[in-house]
Amino acid sequence: MPNQWTMNEETDPTRAKARKFGLYGLLEHWNEVKSNPWVSLLIEWEESERRNRSMQRRIHSARIGKFKPMADYDWSWPKEIDREQIEEFFDLKWVQEGQNLILLGPNGIGKTMIAQNLAHEAVLRGFTVRFTSASNMLNELVALDGPASLRRRLSQYCNPQLLCIDEVGYLSYDNRHADLLFEVISQRYGKCSILITTNKTFQQWNEVFPSAACLVTLVDRLIHHAEIAKIDGPSYRRKEAEEQAARKAQERSGRRRKRKASEPPNESSTP
Repeated sequence: MPNQWTMNEETDPTRAKARKFGLYGLLEHWNEVKSNPWVSLLIEWEESERRNRSMQRRIHSARIGKFKPMADYDWSWPKEIDREQIEEFFDLKWVQEGQNLILLGPNGIGKTMIAQNLAHEAVLRGFTVRFTSASNMLNELVALDGPASLRRRLSQYCNPQLLCIDEVGYLSYDNRHADLLFEVISQRYGKCSILITTNKTFQQWNEVFPSAACLVTLVDRLIHHAEIAKIDGPSYRRKEAEEQAARKAQERSGRRRKRKASEPPNESSTP
């Protein structure tokens, strides 16, 4: 049978929120203050601040880093990209269903930018997320001493609903690294989503993990419930660097012209 506190809170949602937030001093004097308009405002402030702090904690723990929003993505630059496919990924149904996503393409084409935006959107939607580069994750796991510490650290990569592994294929790894990636993929297999960005096709992953006995099974489990999005074209980073260099050269040329125009004319002396 519900007690008086429960019955009161069922008919007064503001009081229920005060109890949820642990505002016991306020609850102790509830009958004295409940009619004051500042009580509801106080609860709203507390709820809003807790929601904001929770979001900031989740964004921080996801370790997404700084990134440009998708509004800044130049869809006209890649020679090959399925914009409808990429934009459809942002509904995050693939995360809800525990499916994987592979962004495949050459360096500098925007794979990491897209992955970071997808990770951020997942955090905003309430999913737990971890973003890491392949080298950071694998080197961190390899450096651990003892099975207990390895299990604890593996849980940080195996438990989130979405794990984003950036830049697979930029470095090569030994068999121990391959075994640890296999462990992460196996523990998440069929349960939680993995997003991978890579510059190599799966046929080329033997260059990333040469002689790894688990490679075939690793790839098989990764792509079993996965969608692959291929992006192709020249490096956008190189394009931006070249444009920046051209702007700076133009600015320097403009400054030289201004200095020359402001200099007094060189008058030769009359003998």
